[in-house]
Amino acid sequence: MIRKLVLPLIAAGMLGFAVWHVIAAHQTVKKVEPPIEPARNPFSKTVAGAGLIEAQTENIQVGSPLPGIVTKVYVKPGQRVSAGDPLFTLDDRELQAELRIRKAELESAKAELDRLERLPRPEEVRIKEARVRELRAALAEQKSQLDLAESSFRGRAGAVSLEEMVRRLQAFEMAKEQLAWAEADLQLLQAGAWEPDKAIAQAAVEMASAKLRQTETNLERLTVRALVDGEVLQVNVRPGEYVGAPSSQALIVLGNIQQLHVRVDIDEHDVPRFVPGAAAWAVLRGDMEKKFPLRFVRVEPFVIPKKSLTGDNRERVDTRVLQVIFAFDPTPNHVYVGMQVDVFIDADVPTESESPGDQGVERNEKPNAPKDGMEDQARLRSGL
Repeated sequence: MIRKLVLPLIAAGMLGFAVWHVIAAHQTVKKVEPPIEPARNPFSKTVAGAGLIEAQTENIQVGSPLPGIVTKVYVKPGQRVSAGDPLFTLDDRELQAELRIRKAELESAKAELDRLERLPRPEEVRIKEARVRELRAALAEQKSQLDLAESSFRGRAGAVSLEEMVRRLQAFEMAKEQLAWAEADLQLLQAGAWEPDKAIAQAAVEMASAKLRQTETNLERLTVRALVDGEVLQVNVRPGEYVGAPSSQALIVLGNIQQLHVRVDIDEHDVPRFVPGAAAWAVLRGDMEKKFPLRFVRVEPFVIPKKSLTGDNRERVDTRVLQVIFAFDPTPNHVYVGMQVDVFIDADVPTESESPGDQGVERNEKPNAPKDGMEDQARLRSGL
């Protein structure tokens, strides 16, 4: 009875379950709208690229010319600054002490130069003159003693010995030499300082002055100032932090955002189709309704490795790109420096190499050209 009743019922139940499972598995899935609508191409033929919004002056990364401890930060993100406004200041105690030493060295060098220029001193001249007068009197005394000895030696024999005569003569010659030396010393003193000595002193003054200016310059450089008018985009430094020279990151980022630029990376394979000055549009990511026209500014004629990645897993990182700069007015809302945008550039523009008669023909399709790329490949293989 079990085999006749239960087993057929189980088999029928399993069959019904299998039919239900097949029907449920083949249900059509409803199409779900994407959370963010992708950007739409506004041109029939286009060159597309990822763009990065930057300031008109580009993003100026401000660093520190000298290492030290930050004592004060004067700006905040979003603040407008003018050229010459202080941004932050480093600890200046060491340079203040060095400044006092440099000033003392300069004063010492100036005093030495002034001393040389004032020579001779009247007091020293009077001393030297007195010494000359003294030696002249001594010479006169020695001359009289010598004359007396000579007269005695010649008048009365044996009154003065020959040895005494020689001693008197030597004393007279010594007094004469001492007077000549004193007179020369007086003339040297009256002549003043030697010109080469003055030149050395003048050079010492200039060297001390240059060292003082160097210290003052370094002291002024401790206060980092803005060199252009713009807006503070980012502040990465705080009071009490130590900064090196050069620093590992941009301490403050500045830029003039009254006029924004878009730096577009064009794949090197699309460069032949790019026409400078062609119409271009940018679309904000996350809001495809916000698109704005771009004005061509320039092409940076150096192809570089691609740095700005879109995040797509299929994206190649070894691609080289040509960077093109466009400008636009920052009228759209929620547009900030550093954002990525999708840029579409019109590629349906006649180039100078195309004749007017070719404008009615498709850009990438020349008359009598093969429609199929396989024919080109076959011709290339046959040529090889």
